[in-house]
Formats: sequence, C-alpha cells, structure tokens
Amino acid sequence: MSQIEMIVDQLRRSFDGEAWHGPALVEVLEGIDASTAASRPMAAAHSIWELVLHITAWEGVVERRIHGEALTLTHEENFGHISAQTEDAWREAISKLRKTHEKLISTVSSLQESQLTATVPGKHYDFAFMLLGAVQHAAYHGGQIALLKKARK
Repeated sequence: MSQIEMIVDQLRRSFDGEAWHGPALVEVLEGIDASTAASRPMAAAHSIWELVLHITAWEGVVERRIHGEALTLTHEENFGHISAQTEDAWREAISKLRKTHEKLISTVSSLQESQLTATVPGKHYDFAFMLLGAVQHAAYHGGQIALLKKARK
C-alpha cells in the first residue's frame, strides 16, 4: 500500500467506519436528530451541529490547501452558523459534510507520493502531516460528539 493509499484508507476509516479507535464519525452521527444536534448538554461546549459544521469547514480547508490556497478560517467560518434548527437543515449539514469528505478523498487520491513532502501553502509543515491531522481531527471531534450524544440522553 502506498502512503497515499494509506492516508486515504485512514481518512475513510475515521470518517466512515472500521476505525481502530471505535465508532467512526458517521457511525456516531447515526440517530441524531436536529434537536439533539442543536442542544447544549454541556454549556461551555459546542453543539454537535456546530462540530459537524466545523469538521466540514476544515475538511474543505485541507482540500483547498492541496490546490494551493494559503487559507485560514475566521471565527464564524470555523464553527459555522445555524440559521434554522430544522430536520431539513440538519440533514443538509450532514449531506454537506459527506460531500466535502468525498471531495477531499478524491483530491487526496489524485496526489502523487512526492507531493506529500511539499510544504502546505502558508504553513511550516508538509501535506502528509496535514492529511494525517485531518484523520486525527475527525476522530477527535467524533469522540466529542459521542460524549455530547450520551450527555443528551
């Protein structure tokens, strides 16, 4: 397995399933409705919905950085804005997360091995470090979502 294939495999596992650490992000999101997603069972924590918007935003940043953009997010872009707390809006947030992830997978799959050691635009680290960070990011926030989901019950 090439390093690109390994990274794609890990991106898929942390997001879709069969991860070593336990339930992957979409597995944790199963059964969550708009009310649960928008709730704040821990006052100082982001909601599940905000975390979904955050993961979506950063997977988009990673994908755009691969294409050469030196990009960071504003505070509002970082955790998004929930304009309507409806089931349709929640399903749209999940749909956008999935589409953004698939776009990232497609982009990473098309990389050459030699690109992994190139420096990310505007950063002091390489693409391999950033992509493995994206794997860790999904796992980290998936764990947060799992705890928020349990706290809501």
